[in-house]
Amino acid sequence: MLLPTSYIVLTWLLSSISPAKMAMLNLTLPGQHPDPESVVHDVHRRVNASMARRQMLETTESEDASCLTGNPVDDCWKCDPDWANNRQRLADCAIGFGQYALGGKNGEIYIVTDSSDDDAVEPKPGTLRYAVIQEEPLWIVFPANMLIRLSQELIFNSYKTVDGRGANVHIVGGGCITLQYISNVIIHNIHIHDCHPSGETNVRSSPTHWGWRTMSDGDGISIFGAKDIWIDHCSLSHCKDGLIDAVMGSTGITISNNYFSHHNEVMLLGHSDEYLPDSGMQVTIAFNHFGENLVQRMPRCRRGYIHVVNNDFTQWEMYAIGGSGSPTINSQGNRYIAPSNTNAKEVTKRVDTDHSKWRDWNWRSEGDILVNGAFFVASGEGLEVKYEKAYSVEPKSAAYIDLITWHAGVLGVGGRDNNLGEWNTRAKFQGSEAADRPSSTSPFIVFIAALSCLSLLYADVFASGLL
Repeated sequence: MLLPTSYIVLTWLLSSISPAKMAMLNLTLPGQHPDPESVVHDVHRRVNASMARRQMLETTESEDASCLTGNPVDDCWKCDPDWANNRQRLADCAIGFGQYALGGKNGEIYIVTDSSDDDAVEPKPGTLRYAVIQEEPLWIVFPANMLIRLSQELIFNSYKTVDGRGANVHIVGGGCITLQYISNVIIHNIHIHDCHPSGETNVRSSPTHWGWRTMSDGDGISIFGAKDIWIDHCSLSHCKDGLIDAVMGSTGITISNNYFSHHNEVMLLGHSDEYLPDSGMQVTIAFNHFGENLVQRMPRCRRGYIHVVNNDFTQWEMYAIGGSGSPTINSQGNRYIAPSNTNAKEVTKRVDTDHSKWRDWNWRSEGDILVNGAFFVASGEGLEVKYEKAYSVEPKSAAYIDLITWHAGVLGVGGRDNNLGEWNTRAKFQGSEAADRPSSTSPFIVFIAALSCLSLLYADVFASGLL
């Protein structure tokens, strides 16, 4: 692992305090939203506003109605006929806990012209690996269809957008995507599949640093101690470990409009039941299609607050949503279609936990559609939040879910065709002015301050004789 000194110090501090005493410190993650229910409410407001606008324009036979889907993410940018030259508008379209992910907004446009990945330490200019390790914000695009076969895991730096709109871009091979101790990343419209473990070699993570990497798990996307991440309109399948894993204090994440298929353990959120910082993990899972040949973990949660909203679960073999370590799971407006197996009808699974413990966990279901015998086992008293009637999450019908998830996955593919096609010749590839671009080191200013506070708390606890 490439571990900054501050994280090594933090890890030592946390590991030296027992779980019972550590709970007294009330750790808060950098990027953790102080009021997660307000974020949930905002998601519903945006969905219902998009649906209402679509329905209004349909009755007036407006030309604008043809581009509206009722999906607030897509409706934000797709109605612009010149979207290819206004790509950075996408950064304003995220919803949920990952809505603050800037990606490469206000940065230069970087064009990937070389699909090779021959050297993980000295990547060639023009390659995707060269782009994602740079310090400055970049909006990374692909002028043609491309298969990128990675030799080692692709380690990102902060403030990057990988934007595959208009091309058919596949990322496969060793390690795949690693987002470790960084912030502000958007990954949009990319196929990610057939990822396998790699490592035991040197890999570059910035223009000034490379280091030894141990063997990776083979995740499609690994989020490790990172924040402000948005993964949208990707298609993920056939990886060695998870399709998306978020662990070790990651938060501020939205996973939306993706198509998951052909995999066992789809998504893991949280490092372990005992890792208390993951209590601050906040993840929105919205508008995704969980498709054919999936087994479990859609997601599997440890600690944290997980909002699962308006997804279509069309297949699972064991269960859809699982967890341990008392996570909060807020399931709203999803469609769960149970398999024919009579022993796998339950949507939920409490992993290796007695009923006496999990009965107090806050797992709730509101407005979900349960099909073919599916059932959701709720628990806990629930949060007493009353949504305004206009923002009700109750789906009007199954067609509502069909509409909002119709284009899940990579755009312009198969039944999810949205007529984007490949790049049009008018795209000018012009970068915008970067005078207001944020510093790539800024995410750690808050972290360093938090580390200092933690050091003081640790000293107080030590002086009081608790250690």
